[in-house]
Amino acid sequence: MLFNSIEFLLFFLLVTPTYFLLPHRYRWLLLLTASCYFYMAFVPVYILILGGTIVVDYFAGIWLENAEGPRRKALLVASLVANIGVLAIFKYYNFLNDNLTALLGLGEIKNPIPALKMLLPIGLSFHTFQAMSYTIEVYRGNQKAERHFGIYALYVMFYPQLVAGPIERPQNVLHQFHEVHKFDYTNAVEGLKRMLWGLVKKLVIADRLALYVDVIYGNTHYHNGMTFLVASVFFAIQIYCDFSAYSDIALGSARVMGFDLMENFRRPYFARTVSEFWSRWHISLTTWFRDYLYIPLGGNRVSVPRWYLNQMIVFMVSGLWHGAAWTFVIWGGLNGFYLIAATATKPWRKTVAEAVGLTRLPGLHKMLEIGFTFLLICLTWVFFRAATVSDAFFILKQIATMGTSIYTPDRFAIFTPNPAALLYAVFGIGLLFLYEGKQEYFSGLFSLQHNSRTLVRHLTYAALVMLIMLLGVLDGGQFIYFQF
Repeated sequence: MLFNSIEFLLFFLLVTPTYFLLPHRYRWLLLLTASCYFYMAFVPVYILILGGTIVVDYFAGIWLENAEGPRRKALLVASLVANIGVLAIFKYYNFLNDNLTALLGLGEIKNPIPALKMLLPIGLSFHTFQAMSYTIEVYRGNQKAERHFGIYALYVMFYPQLVAGPIERPQNVLHQFHEVHKFDYTNAVEGLKRMLWGLVKKLVIADRLALYVDVIYGNTHYHNGMTFLVASVFFAIQIYCDFSAYSDIALGSARVMGFDLMENFRRPYFARTVSEFWSRWHISLTTWFRDYLYIPLGGNRVSVPRWYLNQMIVFMVSGLWHGAAWTFVIWGGLNGFYLIAATATKPWRKTVAEAVGLTRLPGLHKMLEIGFTFLLICLTWVFFRAATVSDAFFILKQIATMGTSIYTPDRFAIFTPNPAALLYAVFGIGLLFLYEGKQEYFSGLFSLQHNSRTLVRHLTYAALVMLIMLLGVLDGGQFIYFQF
């Protein structure tokens, strides 16, 4: 079930009032049943996989809490292997098998291992990582094992963030399912406003940009360097609006019922460095890797070469988390390289900035840093969006050389986006940066959505709804991160 669908609207309008009408002792059952229905609206049979991992981790948590010594560690390893094993089979089996086939093919040896024909369970990486965080926190003694099976299942399956995050920690969410949430007008209004802005970002901005980006990236050899440059910048905005829109709707729908989920985005394209970008982008995943991979590897408390290696490992694994393809591995590796290069060149960059006088012009210096960081991130998104590694390098070559299209102009027209798509895209980007620029730099000034005058607020809501109706792409396009 997609957040940008009529089905979800009806689902939300049924589940939310029912939640408040029911006695507290039955609310967990309503939310769990609703979450199961929500998940089964995609591929019903995959609820069995999710259910299996829930059972394993539920008992693992209880056993971990009571175990001591080597048995305690063995239980944690068993739980993690079970979760990672599901990921390995459904997400990485064919990727590894294809690479083995290619490797054996170099020696003209046939790979006897067959490929598996199966769909990737939706949101598998998200709820797997959330389940893993539970057992790790119980093992570390930071979280008591949850004895109520239904509440634990709800922690993993809570429908607002089930398929695309944020990836929650048990300390933040589990206790909230035990608490009594009374209807609160302020929570309801703030949640609905968050959902409305999320729908604007998805339907008016992200899906409009997709109409342009898909034509360019879907017909690689029919386009030139300039169209690739525009499409790559557009994709950077598209993926942000698409993913953060899901988070907005997730946080908003949870807030209406009184639940507080963690913020997943904080205006990442206003970051001045790549490191800062990653402190603002997909925060729940970034902090997950920090706490459960980077710090256990030694973090920055090791020698400089090992520190660099730790950063690269984290980002390469992050690339694989996003998708079983070399394009994602390169995407992760590029981000890791950026961080290492930034650390290694920091003294030199400071010297250059002082030499050319940028330190005496902090406003200009900040703008240049933001612009350069954005361009670096756009370069990585080329690998994220391209269908193959060769396509990605071809696109980058076309951008670098401002190359012309391979095919002749008379065949080019059918692969050119509608000019209106470009205008709508520019409008959407302008709307986004006006809104987020005000949040970033002028949060204390006049606000439309939070204005003290009721008429101004209601006119703003009406205007946003009209934007969705007039400019929104209303065909129920899937969210990009559902594939992960």
